[in-house]
Amino acid sequence: MSKPKQVTIVEVAKEAGVSIATVSNVLNRGGIRSSKETIHKVELAAERLGYRRNTMAAGLSRNKTYELGLIVPGLNGYYGLLAEHLQIEAHNSGYHLSVFSSGGFDPEIERRNLEVLLQRRVDGLICHGLAMGFESTRSIVKSGTPLILINGWDWPEDIALGAVNLGFVDACEQSVRLLVERGCKALCYVGSKKAKAVDEQRRIGFSRGIEQYEGVIQQYEMVDAKELQVDAFLRNLHAKFPSPVGIVAFDDHVALRIISAAHKLGIELPSQLKIVGINNDYIAEHCFPGLTSWDIPYTYQAKMAIGKLHTKLGQKGESEGSVENLDDFDPSKMASREINVPLTLIERSTTNS
Repeated sequence: MSKPKQVTIVEVAKEAGVSIATVSNVLNRGGIRSSKETIHKVELAAERLGYRRNTMAAGLSRNKTYELGLIVPGLNGYYGLLAEHLQIEAHNSGYHLSVFSSGGFDPEIERRNLEVLLQRRVDGLICHGLAMGFESTRSIVKSGTPLILINGWDWPEDIALGAVNLGFVDACEQSVRLLVERGCKALCYVGSKKAKAVDEQRRIGFSRGIEQYEGVIQQYEMVDAKELQVDAFLRNLHAKFPSPVGIVAFDDHVALRIISAAHKLGIELPSQLKIVGINNDYIAEHCFPGLTSWDIPYTYQAKMAIGKLHTKLGQKGESEGSVENLDDFDPSKMASREINVPLTLIERSTTNS
């Protein structure tokens, strides 16, 4: 079976009734302005004929591919939602976003992802701080590709232009305050050391909260969820600490494990145990009792990341205008190396008396 003949811009120009130069300018996003009517005619003609643009060739010819790369640790939960919002913002700005997962820190997958990104000559790269190591990331930056980090604290300046980080420190500090105000004098942080810097940010916030209430909080501890036998952990807390005990969980999934074990052991929420989660996942609203959690502003975080890349790439895109339309947007933040994105508390039954 013979291979179908590829449609050329010459045929598109003839179908649209415009010059070849106009078609090239419209389809390859050239710098010459065209009217909306002309753009519409060219795009319709290309669609009717089944024209497929050779983005690699176009990128090589003008040293710009209008493609961005995203590397995240996985595609579930927070990472999947983040990728979805970044893809929308990239599209709104005239870019295509290629999404890669590091496959749970697999070095071989990490290497292959980098090779593909280098081959595609992406204009810019967005990388979650847990997705890659310093040296691997430095290799793509040395090729001249600007990098913006998501949740990457204190990375070397020769690797990243900057970072857009969620305010986990403030959220955990305020979680402690909330639990103390709800009558908890014994508190525990249940973390996830495998999440490295992200877990460290939560621990810093929890510790700051404890310091604020020195003399009020009688007992506190920090434990790792992976090493936790939840039933035994809750029995121990219930036996040695006065009720109610307050728990700040690494995320809503860790919180759900604790809630389920509490039900099994007959520990009442929130009278004997109060819990705060992070991420405000679907389970936070629909578990019983409803889980108090910190909501993540995915759209805002995505807009700020794409906006910082725009600043470096020197292109004004639609997302800049849409970022400014956000109520809490501060244009001065774009100049900051690390942007702190605050979370919003959604209080539900696990902390309400």
